[in-house]
Amino acid sequence: MDQSQISRYKSLDFFARQVVEGFITGRHRSPFHGFSAEFSDYRQYNTGESTRNIDWRLYARTDKLFVKQFEEETNLRCQLLIDQSTSMLFPLERQGDAEHPNKLTFSVYASAVLIELLHRQRDAFGLTLLSNGIDRHTPCRSNAIHQRYLLGLLDELLQPVKADSRPLRTTSLAEAIHLTAEQLHRRSLVVLFTDAFSNDSGNQAIKQSSNQEALFDALRHLRHNKHEVILFHTFDRQHELQLDYDARPHQFIDLETGRSVRLQPTEVAEAYSQEMLRQQADLQQRALQYRIDYIPVDVAQGFHQIILPFLLKRSKV
Repeated sequence: MDQSQISRYKSLDFFARQVVEGFITGRHRSPFHGFSAEFSDYRQYNTGESTRNIDWRLYARTDKLFVKQFEEETNLRCQLLIDQSTSMLFPLERQGDAEHPNKLTFSVYASAVLIELLHRQRDAFGLTLLSNGIDRHTPCRSNAIHQRYLLGLLDELLQPVKADSRPLRTTSLAEAIHLTAEQLHRRSLVVLFTDAFSNDSGNQAIKQSSNQEALFDALRHLRHNKHEVILFHTFDRQHELQLDYDARPHQFIDLETGRSVRLQPTEVAEAYSQEMLRQQADLQQRALQYRIDYIPVDVAQGFHQIILPFLLKRSKV
């Protein structure tokens, strides 16, 4: 992973819009005051705050002041959810390229930036990788060891994939989100990266709009549990939404199932584009309805042209 792509955002902040269950240090609103008895983590002592919860034994060993954090003290818990189904590898030739990313590469670098900002703010962060269920789930922590561990997991996702050796990993996105919702601490911030292509129905003949309905049922589950939700909807507008290809026959292969079809794109491009744009508009409208922050991501624009405006907007919350 190219750390220079991440370090340029260190001066920005990342805030939660809604009330989060945590201890106020001037960044996030919280419904709680006081402390619970369940130890969670350590954070560095800030000059001027109470010395009541300093771990003096740790100070004797390290000569540094650390404060014990308890279960309700963490400023913010942010769970990053990445759809790692094979369709997220599109376009395959841009895998691992931060300047011109594919959908999965954008998701990885955006997650790495958010982890960097959250760690600097001493907020807690976790990572969940989704495809046909939960592939990996890590709870929220705020220490440097946890940060390095998650960056290692993200780095593994950036490895180049050859077209003839890629795994066929389908998506049961809604089911995976439902399972994740049951594992998260209430009133967390949940950030989801997905192209919204799913096979939750188990039937290829059912329209993608039915899968979107299942997706939003899962997102409503998160909202019902008092989580704030940010949805990064990743796509390649030219090729996936507009079907803009050369006027010659092409072989199109489903990256998740391996099924293929040969057709002339110009013969179906107009009807296809209208349907895909309709589905995107519906996705955006439903997000607004459920108070989900919807971020459309045309990966062809490049990583920085998308993440920087988003972070600047959030920093003004």
